[in-house]
Amino acid sequence: MEIPKELPAQFLRDITDGFSDERKIGEGSFGVVYKGRLADGKEIAVKKIRESSALYDKQFQNEVGSLMEVRHENIVKLIGYCYEIQKKVVEHNGKYILTETVEKLLCHEYMSMGSLDNHLFETPCRLDWHVRFNIIKGVCEGLRFLHEGTQRPIIHLDLKPGNILLDDDMAPKIADFGLSRLFGHEQTRTCTQNVIGAIGYMAPEYLYRGEISIQSDIYSLGLLTIEIVTGEKNCANRQDMTAQNFIENVRQNWTDMQYIASKYPSLDIDCHNQIRRCIDIGLSCVKISRRERPSIGEIIARLG
Repeated sequence: MEIPKELPAQFLRDITDGFSDERKIGEGSFGVVYKGRLADGKEIAVKKIRESSALYDKQFQNEVGSLMEVRHENIVKLIGYCYEIQKKVVEHNGKYILTETVEKLLCHEYMSMGSLDNHLFETPCRLDWHVRFNIIKGVCEGLRFLHEGTQRPIIHLDLKPGNILLDDDMAPKIADFGLSRLFGHEQTRTCTQNVIGAIGYMAPEYLYRGEISIQSDIYSLGLLTIEIVTGEKNCANRQDMTAQNFIENVRQNWTDMQYIASKYPSLDIDCHNQIRRCIDIGLSCVKISRRERPSIGEIIARLG
């Protein structure tokens, strides 16, 4: 069933059973995702965007239109959207007033295997090294396309395991790309006071100074790569929002070849060297100074 690019809010409400909790399949910095089922049985994902989005009407539609043109095997395909102004009666200082609210929703292809974090941190983890390495390479290829393959770079700003979706062959696809544009973060400026992202994955210059650049994504990619290699969850908190404790622990343990061999005892020396190379790449991505971080092209070249 082909669906039009612009969709009414009621249609999306109907196919998600009124955005019911039973249909909820994920939640991120930008909104909540629900599974929608079309009349022919096909499933799609519907993201209900939080009301803090700064773009309106034509500007929002133009940005969504450009994001819908993005096509890459390692990027989730955006297939439709909704932008609808609705009138609502609310109580204010004891009086009822009529206000306008804007319903913003995005629809993308549904990935039956779910997100990477559901597989990476399960016990026991069923991802062997070759699957992990292919996921790292696929994410890097998708990110290179976002940074270098579009008319203007698309900075993700929320790269994490929960935003890497997997297809039936366990190939990765980056989700939630470009949503920073829909929140007005990248219109004419390289700084924002409205920092949105996951604790433990945000680059220091973005978290503390609101500075936005493609190097912000490289920092997140470094932590994501380290998590994929080690299978260890980055449990950052409010006292360690850039995951420095996690990074230091990895630097102390996972740069030792004997330690790597003990964690992957069934693999040969070539695979152990590959693992060490991925750890080194991950650690180079999380340098405090963004100027010292490698470009996505350099990372892919090092992966081989």
